[in-house]
Formats: sequence, C-alpha cells, structure tokens
Amino acid sequence: MRLVLVGPPGAGKGTQAQFIASNLSIPKISTGDIFRANVSGGTELGKLAKEYMDRGDLVPDEVTNAMVQDRLAEKDAQEGFLLDGFPRNVPQAQVLKKILDELGAKLDIVLELVVDNDEVVRRLAGRRTCRSCGKVWHVDFDPPKVDGVCDACGGELFQRDDDREETIRHRLEVYEQQTSPLISYYAEEGLLEGVDATGPVEEVTRRAMSALRRFVD
Repeated sequence: MRLVLVGPPGAGKGTQAQFIASNLSIPKISTGDIFRANVSGGTELGKLAKEYMDRGDLVPDEVTNAMVQDRLAEKDAQEGFLLDGFPRNVPQAQVLKKILDELGAKLDIVLELVVDNDEVVRRLAGRRTCRSCGKVWHVDFDPPKVDGVCDACGGELFQRDDDREETIRHRLEVYEQQTSPLISYYAEEGLLEGVDATGPVEEVTRRAMSALRRFVD
C-alpha cells in the first residue's frame, strides 16, 4: 500500500505513522528522516539542503522533491510506503504524482487525522519540559507528582515558547492556509479518508487501520 498521512500539528502523525507502517510492513518515510539521511550521508542534495538550513532558510521544494524521488526509488519502497510530512501543498502533490507515474506506481489513499483546534491546543500547550534532563510531562495526560518539578531528576519544569497557546494557534493558521487546498485536491481525486484522531493512541490506530481496510475493499 502507498499512502500519505496528513493532519495538523498535534494530531499525532508521527506516532500513528510509526504504528500504521509497522502494521502494514511498509517503510515510514518522513521529510525529516530524508533530510537527516542526506545531510549525514554527505550527498549532493544533503549538502545543498544544509546550506539553506544553516542560514535558517526553508529548503526549497525542488530540493525536497528530489530527495523524495530518490527515496521512493529505493528497494524497500517498491512494494509500498507511508509518507509523513510530504506533500505539504498542491504543487508537491502534483510532483509526487509525477514521481509515482515514472515509477509505474500510484497512490492508494491519503489518510487525514482529524482533530479540532481546541484539542490540539490542549495537547500541545499542556506540555512541560524539564530544564535539567529534558523529559517532557503533560499537565493533564502525564502530570508530575509535584507541580513544576520533574519526577525523574527534580529539575524545574517550564513551558517552551513553541508550546504556548498563541504560537500553536499561529501554526494551526499556517497549516490551514497551506494544507486546506491539499485536502481538497485529494478529496477531488477520490483518495481522501478522514480518521477521528481524538482518544487513546491505540484507539486512533484501530480506527486508521479500519479505514484503510474499508477504503481498499
């Protein structure tokens, strides 16, 4: 199976990607993994991407696209894959279609993890990080025994800037602007299947696998 996983920040894409790919015995391919592999491997694309990242700039689509094309041509992806973090917009989706056409393959399904903005804010804004050991706690889902103190090492817990509500809501606005057209694009292609991403991780995985089975059948 060849599938794309999409969803807003805080929807649990990384966790679900791991579980779903494992269940389907296909490689999980994320743009972050591809970047790291190319940079650490010293490939020409990796060197080019690193120049942008070192300047604090976004890596251009054409570099990302080339990395994805190389990765999808590898042997382990021939029988299927799960893409997490790519495509992020309609032009990238059109490039993906072209890449797969050249490989004689096609996308089977785009799985959208659906969660409302308030739930995303609750998930992300509730995180607290230990200044000493880096362990992450959550005020609702995994609270420390003593408020503001890490159970593991006794360090001070703090809220990172990117976990503040205003930052999270801005990220959600950006996601909506960039990805809404992508959702519509795949819906028109007849490839989109939504999955309720609220609740325990195992329950979301069960829903996702059921959706995949229904879609393929």
